[in-house]
Parts: sequence; structure tokens; C-alpha cells
Amino acid sequence: MQIKVGTFNLNNLFSRYNFRASLSAIKQGATVEYTFGNPDIFKIKKFRGRLIKPKKDAETIEIAERIKAMNVDILAVQEVENIDILRQFNKKHLSNMDYKYVVLVEGNDPRFIDVGLLSKYPVGGITSWQEKRHADENRKILSRDLLQVEILNHSRTKKLFTLFNTHLKSNYVDNNADDPVGEALKNSTKRRKQSAVIAEIIKDQTRPNSSFILLGDMNDTTDAEPLEEFTSDAELNFVNALTNMVEVGTMNHTKYPPDNHLWTHRYSPSAGVYHYHLYDQIWVSNALVDKLNGAWVGRRKKVGGNGSDHDPVWIELKF
Repeated sequence: MQIKVGTFNLNNLFSRYNFRASLSAIKQGATVEYTFGNPDIFKIKKFRGRLIKPKKDAETIEIAERIKAMNVDILAVQEVENIDILRQFNKKHLSNMDYKYVVLVEGNDPRFIDVGLLSKYPVGGITSWQEKRHADENRKILSRDLLQVEILNHSRTKKLFTLFNTHLKSNYVDNNADDPVGEALKNSTKRRKQSAVIAEIIKDQTRPNSSFILLGDMNDTTDAEPLEEFTSDAELNFVNALTNMVEVGTMNHTKYPPDNHLWTHRYSPSAGVYHYHLYDQIWVSNALVDKLNGAWVGRRKKVGGNGSDHDPVWIELKF
């Protein structure tokens, strides 16, 4: 039996009513009244003063096509607004993929980007760790969540492995920040604390011989210091499952190409400067190492991305 497991940052999979025309009127001082059948279930959501807009239809179709091309059995996703949107996306765009199980728990992000799961295999226990605190501070430490999901065989008689899906603190620093270097350091420090908490949770929830996977958008490189809290933890003994991943597809020509194919995210801090990093990662426990049967990255065609600024990665496990 072969099972393909992947992760993909869907880049703001939102569904919003389009209020742009009326909001323009508000900016000009006009009084506008909105009337809904049930006003309790409608609200205009903003982040940093800006309206959160829906993902463009063309981009939504593009990420759906990329998921179809992956054809994985279990897909961890990031940057999804809520479970209704994920269910709608699955029904409308992935109806032939047989993802019978859809998982998402509302997390901590003020921009409403959550982590979730699409699975062809039944799921058992589902746990959200969004309330977890770090020992140094009495507040939620996970920017979004650590979503723990048990993956079962089709007859539901056996747990195959436990999957932990997360999305760590972004590298984003406001261009108008008074101390951009200091803000970047704060981001890295938070990722380190998040990594430490993730390591603590996984060790509490598993045994040394357990089968488990940690995957998601880590917003850092596999050898980065902030991630060492779980990548170098001797008790977890994680293995990077993407060391020998193979590219599927080819990115169109760019005059600033990457040095190698071990990347999923392209970032330009300034004009003419481009960084390519493997932010989207899959780490497997020692019990699954012998079952690894390949790893891949689905390469974007457009330099700027096809529906997402991340490329998906996936592995195959042979049981």
C-alpha cells in the first residue's frame, strides 16, 4: 500500500463578498446602509485597515489544478479562511479527487488564515493546540495553530500515523518599521519559541517508536537556528523527507534562477535580489524512514507563482 502525503500553502484562500464600490463611497464620506437577511452571520473583515478580499477565481482554479496534478492521498493546507471555504473549494474544484474528509479548526491568526487537511483516508482524533503557551510568556505562542490529526486505514481498524500541520511566524516586516532589523529578530525569536513548543507537544503525544509526520509552512530553512528546537531534538529524531525530492514541472525562464531545486518559496527583498528557500517542509519520525518511497516538488510555471507564491511538496510512504 502506497500513501502520498503533501503540504501546500494555498495563499489566501478566502471567499468574500465584494464591497469595493460601496466602501469607496464610505471613504468619500457617504452614508451607506447594508441590509442582510440575517445580519448576525455577515460581517466585513479587515486586516491592518484593509478589506480582506476573495481569492481571484483564476488563481483558485490554478491551485486546484496543481492539487490535481499532485494527486496525493492526504494534503495539509495553509492559509485557508475557514472550513466552509475549504469544503466549498473541495466540492467545486476537487470533486473528482475523493477527498471525503475535510478538517480545519479556526486558529489564532488575525488575518483569518488557518491550517487544514484534505484526506482520502479516514481521520480519527483531531486536536488543536492553538491555546498552547510558551514557558517564557503567558500568551498563545502559535501564530496560527498546530493541528494534530490521526490518519486511519480505510476500515478504521488501525492508526497509520499521526500528522501535525503548522504554519510558523512569517518573516514579514513592515516597510515603515522604525527598526526593521529588530523586527526581523523578533520574528525569528518567535519561530524559535514556536518550534520549542511544537517539539514539546509532539514528544508528549507520541512515543519514540511512533509513526508521525510534521509538515507545513515553516517560514524558515531546514537548517535554520529557530527550527533546531525540533529538527535537532534527539528524542524526536526527525528526518527531512525532502532531501532527495524530484522536481515535477519546470519554471519558466527567469534571469535570477535558483542555485538548486531544493526550494518552494521565492522572495525578493529588493529589486534584482531573489532568495529561494525550502519553507514548505515534511519531517518524518524514525519509524517512517524505511517507508519513504520518494519525494517531489510541484514546480510553478510562472516565476511569480500559479495561484500561490509557494510550491507544494509531497512524499510517498510504502506500507
